[in-house]
Amino acid sequence: MRELDMTYTKRFHKTTLWIYLLVLYLGCPVGLAQWHEPTLVRQIPTTVSKDIFTEGQIVTLKLPLNDMGQITRWQVLDDSQEVVLSGKVDTEAASISAGALGIGWYRIEFLNPEGHTVTWTTAAVLAKPCVTVSQDSPVCVDSATAWFAKDDLNNQENLARLASRANVNWVRDRIKWREVETAPGIFEAHTTYDTAATIQTKQGLKVLQVFHDTPPWAIEDDEIQGRYASDLRIPFKFCKAMAIRFKGRVQAWEPWNEGNVSDFGGHTADEMCAYQKATYLGFKAGDPNVIVCWNVSTAVPTDLHTQVVLENRTWPYFDTYNVHTYDWPDSYERLWMPVHEAACGRPIWITESDRGIKYETPEPWYDLSLTAEIQKAEFMAQSYASSFYAGADRHFHFILGHYQETRNHIQFGLLRLDQTPRASYVALAAIGRFLNGAHCLGRWILPDTPQAHIYAFEAQPDGHEKSVLVAWAETPGDWNKRGKTQVDWKLPDTITVDATYDYLGRSLGTEAPRQLQSAPVFVLLETGQARKLPLKPRTTSSYRTGKPSSVVLQLNMPRQSKVKLDQMAWASEFEHQVASDLKTELPLYVYNFGDQPVQGTIAVAHCPSGWTLSPKQWTVTCNPMERQQLRAHLIKPAVPFSESSDNWIKLQGNFGHEEQPVLAFRCISKPGEGYNGKVGR
Repeated sequence: MRELDMTYTKRFHKTTLWIYLLVLYLGCPVGLAQWHEPTLVRQIPTTVSKDIFTEGQIVTLKLPLNDMGQITRWQVLDDSQEVVLSGKVDTEAASISAGALGIGWYRIEFLNPEGHTVTWTTAAVLAKPCVTVSQDSPVCVDSATAWFAKDDLNNQENLARLASRANVNWVRDRIKWREVETAPGIFEAHTTYDTAATIQTKQGLKVLQVFHDTPPWAIEDDEIQGRYASDLRIPFKFCKAMAIRFKGRVQAWEPWNEGNVSDFGGHTADEMCAYQKATYLGFKAGDPNVIVCWNVSTAVPTDLHTQVVLENRTWPYFDTYNVHTYDWPDSYERLWMPVHEAACGRPIWITESDRGIKYETPEPWYDLSLTAEIQKAEFMAQSYASSFYAGADRHFHFILGHYQETRNHIQFGLLRLDQTPRASYVALAAIGRFLNGAHCLGRWILPDTPQAHIYAFEAQPDGHEKSVLVAWAETPGDWNKRGKTQVDWKLPDTITVDATYDYLGRSLGTEAPRQLQSAPVFVLLETGQARKLPLKPRTTSSYRTGKPSSVVLQLNMPRQSKVKLDQMAWASEFEHQVASDLKTELPLYVYNFGDQPVQGTIAVAHCPSGWTLSPKQWTVTCNPMERQQLRAHLIKPAVPFSESSDNWIKLQGNFGHEEQPVLAFRCISKPGEGYNGKVGR
């Protein structure tokens, strides 16, 4: 197993080297020059848990001892709710044997003499793994291992095995800053986050880590723990320490979670940019090779957010551009156009994604109905395939463990409370298997058939180079409208099908189905065959060059001055609100995160006509790790409300050739001023 993995690793590095040399030769500014996929030693996963079996194994399940006085029979149902096996309960036995079931998801019901279900559990049978997951596979999952299994090594091991067995490349975990750095510069020597990172890495899982709390000791008088620390030197130092501490065990970091929404601070986009710059410099100071992601944003992407990212020249300060989506898959391509522009050619990572589905049973199980169970499983491949076509380089489903949102009666988890599998977990394993190492080629759009979704990939299912089509039929709408669409289709005669599998990974033979339905199918072709189809290419964006400056500028307005825009459904934007015709102090700061003193000027590069901003320029000398405040005052005149008005203030620093920091922000008097709410371009 290890020999096979090392062979792949050598091939991967050799390919990467040749691409890199070609890039240098051609002078092409692509993301590879700054970012590369890390590699880990991997082994083929074997034993997982008591409820996850490999094809060919005898399915043995423990009897529910607490209910033994009530039950007399058991039965096994498949995903179509058909009884595939049944039997009598042996009261002297501790378990039942269901034989060697085929690949799929099963519900095992225990019945009383009247035939009513007393209790039930689930099990899964997965294909026998024959290769390790490709080092560049885009299929990932949010596992939150340290969250679900806090200080529980056995549970952390089990979650890591479950993620590995689902054929994912990356997992996303959680860390609480206040539990790691309990006082300035004082770090806990051993935490649940250390054990989780170590365990997951040993399973060959690459770890993306995120935090979204500021410890109490870093909070100033008018701040709250759910917002960034106003002094950016504090997160800089923490990020540097974390990069050093977790080097080799955490391969990528998100320096915050969903900072643009109220639940995680309600930050303005320029605050997100300044924070991103400081944390990026901190992580890179600790480990130059660690992947630093954009401090992930969520809700419907907007042009305004993208414009702030661009005006602040933020793109040199992230290796990947991360966003979350809880929209329907058929809307990804349309909604993500601003994301591509903000990413500036960097890889796009979707690090949370789902479409919440309501649970049916009460606490503590919060289980889905059988109908919802299958709908969610069918949704999985729809989401992953659509995401890769819409431009995502890595896609993380939210979430592996049992997790409900009671205020909306939503269940997100791929696992149940006791970590038995939901059908969606089996669907994820099939996706990881067939889209192993996948690269999206594009979408085949059938004429006059918008309900048909057919996406083409080059991938390595079961370790073999193949073209893979992921296909289904669906009409846009909520859950109650889905699962009812059927579309006829036929592959061209020039294309030969090697094998076809359903959404749970079961073989459907060597012919493509004549009709597409909501349950996706994986159609495997010889390598290159998919390129014969008339494919619409996946969305990409141009790469912007640039180098980060160690000098960072920040506007630190009082939290009370933030106002939320409600100009567009499901979007989230906060702006700086200032009173008209009154002098407003702008608390501007300059930081030097370099190791040498800097001296230079900061000038007002743009201020709207009729506004008064003074002074127009500052001369600054700043020592390493020093912060200086720049006093400034703004008078914004009272003018009629306008969605097209100029509300931008831009500052430009000059501290030498490599040190040209910028700061751009907007000040408004009323929500929506200077913003027309447009989505996409």
